[in-house]
Amino acid sequence: MSRLTGKTAIVTGSNSGIGLGAARALAAAGADVVLNSFTDRDEDHALAADMAAEFGTAVRYIRADLSKGKEARALVEQAGRCDILVNNAGIQHVAPVDQFPVEKWDAIIAINMSSAFHTIAVALPMMRQAGWGRIVNIASAHGLRASPYKSAYVTAKHGILGLTKTVGLETAKEPITCNAICPGYVLTPLVEAQIPDTAKEYDMGEDEVIEKVILAKQPSKDFVTVEQIGEAVLFLCSAAGDQITGTSLAMDGGWTAA
Repeated sequence: MSRLTGKTAIVTGSNSGIGLGAARALAAAGADVVLNSFTDRDEDHALAADMAAEFGTAVRYIRADLSKGKEARALVEQAGRCDILVNNAGIQHVAPVDQFPVEKWDAIIAINMSSAFHTIAVALPMMRQAGWGRIVNIASAHGLRASPYKSAYVTAKHGILGLTKTVGLETAKEPITCNAICPGYVLTPLVEAQIPDTAKEYDMGEDEVIEKVILAKQPSKDFVTVEQIGEAVLFLCSAAGDQITGTSLAMDGGWTAA
C-alpha cells in the first residue's frame, strides 16, 4: 500500500506547471487527487483520466474560478473530502505601483491569497473529522523578498506566509499542519517557452540569458523543478513533517540566504 492511499488531495491551479507536478507526486504516492483550474476543457478532464490510469488512483478535474470566494469554497465542498490541500493557483502582472491596473491588483490578491483563505476554511472541518490533515501553500521567494514592479504579487505572497503562520498556530494541538513552500524561479513549460524570446531580446545565447537575466537573483544558477516541489510536498505530508507547521521552506537556490 502506498503511503497516501486513502487520502484525498486537492491541488488548486493544477492542470500545468507546479500544481501539476505536485498533483502527480501525490497521485504517485497513492492519494486520490482533485485537479483544478478555471477552464473546463476536454483536455482538462482527459488529463485527470490519464493520471488515474497511470497511477491507479481516483483523479478528478473540478473547474473553479478562484478569483471568486464562493467558487473556491465550492471546489472543496464538491470534492467532498480533503486530507491534503495544496494552494497553488496564482497569476502575475508587472507594473509600477502608480500604474498598476486596479483590476489586476484585485485579481492577484483574490487568486494568489484570498483563495487560500477560502479553501482552508472549508477544508479544516473535513481534516478534523478525518483526524489528520496537511495544508501546503505554494508561496514564493517573493514571500520572503520584494522586487520592484510586482507589488500585488509580493503583497499576496507575503500574505500567504502570514496566513500559513496563523493556521499553523490555530491547529498546533491537532494532527494537522500548515506550511508554505517558497520556490525561486521554477522551470515550468511557460518559463521554458519564454527562454528563446528572452535570449533574442537581450542578444544572448540561451544559457547566458538563463544565468545572467532569468536567474540573476538565484545564486545556484539553476532552476527549481516541479518534481522537486512535488517531493517537498510529499515530505511535508510524511511522518517526518508531523512537527513542522506554521513555517516556510525556501527552495530558491540560495536567493533568500543573503
